[in-house]
Formats: sequence, structure tokens, C-alpha cells
Amino acid sequence: MVSSFELKKESNLSKLKFLNKIEKPYFRVFVQALNKMIRFDILSLFPGMFESPFDYSLLKKAREKGLVEINLHDIRSFAGDKHRTCDDYPYGGGGGMVMKVEPVARALDFIATGRTETEIVLLTPQGETFNQKIAEDLSRFSEIILICGHYEGVDERIRENLADREISIGDYVLTGGELPAMIVVDAVSRLIPGVLSNRESVLFDSFSTGFLEYPHYTRPREYRGWGVPDVLLSGNHKEIDEWRRRGALKRTLMKRPDLLKKAELSDKDRAELKELKITCVKECDE
Repeated sequence: MVSSFELKKESNLSKLKFLNKIEKPYFRVFVQALNKMIRFDILSLFPGMFESPFDYSLLKKAREKGLVEINLHDIRSFAGDKHRTCDDYPYGGGGGMVMKVEPVARALDFIATGRTETEIVLLTPQGETFNQKIAEDLSRFSEIILICGHYEGVDERIRENLADREISIGDYVLTGGELPAMIVVDAVSRLIPGVLSNRESVLFDSFSTGFLEYPHYTRPREYRGWGVPDVLLSGNHKEIDEWRRRGALKRTLMKRPDLLKKAELSDKDRAELKELKITCVKECDE
């Protein structure tokens, strides 16, 4: 006998098979992640900064459901002296202090779980810029260890010998890696099935499809003379899907045309973009 859960799961997967080919890479990630739990271990000099952000909204619910586990580790607890020293002057001179390698290495040894699907990430301005693709890559791991840098930087031996990859959240400098770590945890956690109430919604997020997301509307139908497009009220799902697709293309063309260079476009997409470009030029001339 087939359970109701299996029937529902089969129905959802059948529906997802109709996704456009540009969604298929992410669809595979989505299917691989079914019934998965993810663990985060965060190494920080200031673990108290994380208590409030993780106790609200979806992350709180995900932790309560056992879908996401978040462990905070104070790097100072692994220092080798009574003053819990985690920084020192740089060899060769220069301004600022450098985070020492020993406390970080001891912390990693302490939290080692023996899992094979573990990724150790150093959060640093010198890392690759975080984006949705990286979030999807990280969601494949069962455990992610985040090292929050601080001070002028970290001892190069942390970068060379302890971290699997380096991540930055943008071309600017923060006081430490704590805020970037929060962003990584949030972006990756929402990709785990069950964290969002609608598992399919992540398939159409901005950047997941290669485009920005299409416009959204909700009640009331009209407010201060601002109406909702008639097509969304028509009940014609084919026309709604086409409208949303066109809306995503237009929004991406207007706001992030650089994304279109890397997006996988169908012939219909290219025809739509050609028409949209002509329309946009006319609107600008007016």
C-alpha cells in the first residue's frame, strides 16, 4: 500500500518535472536534500552575538523541528593561557593584531565529528563573494563549520591548512566574521526541505533560476487606485506562468542585466528579451 505521504511526494515531484530547464540544476539539489538535517558549528570570539538572530522566525522553527542544529563555540575557550589570548602582533611589523592559529586549530579538533560531508569555511574579505550558487553548494553538506575572522586578519596558516574554502559577503570590511556567518546560516538553512512551509517556493527565488524573482501581489485587490494585474485574477495558470516568466525577465533586464549573461535562456526567453529591450527603449525615449 502506498502511503498518503508518498502520494503527496509523488504529486509534488510530478509537478516539478514541468519546470523550465533552467530550474533543473537547482531541482536536482532540491531532490538530493530531501529528508536532510544540517549542522552548523560557529567559531567566534563573540558567540553572544548569535543568540538573538537564531531565536526568531524560520531559524527558530527549523531548530525546534530538528532540521537545523546550530552550535556556538567561543574561540577564547581554546586559548593556551590564563588570559585567553587569541591574537598577537604580526611578524614583520605593521598595524593591527592577527588572530592566532592555535586556538582555532584546537577548536576544530574539539568539535570534529568524523562526518565525511563537512565543509570548513573561513569568513574573510578575501574570499569568493557569497551568492545563491554557493548557498546551494553548501546545502549539500551535513555539517558546515564557520570560522569568524577578526582583528587585522587571521594567521595565514588557518587559511592554508584548516579551511576548505573562504567566503566574503561583499567588497567591504566588517569588524569580524560574525555577521557574514549569520547570513550564510540563514541562506543555506532555508534550502533545507521543511524549513520553509512551501518546499517549492525556493525554486523560484531570485538568483535560484538565474533571474530575479517575478513581481508578487496579495490582498487587497485594489488600494489607493493601485490595482493587481488582471492575469493574476484570471485563474488561467498557463497565462499566469507566462506573465511571471516575462516579469522575471523584465525585472532582471532592468535591474541586473549582468545575470542574463550567465542564465540558460530558451528560444522563447530570447524572443521575449528582444521584445522587452525594444519596449524599454521606447519607454526611456518617452
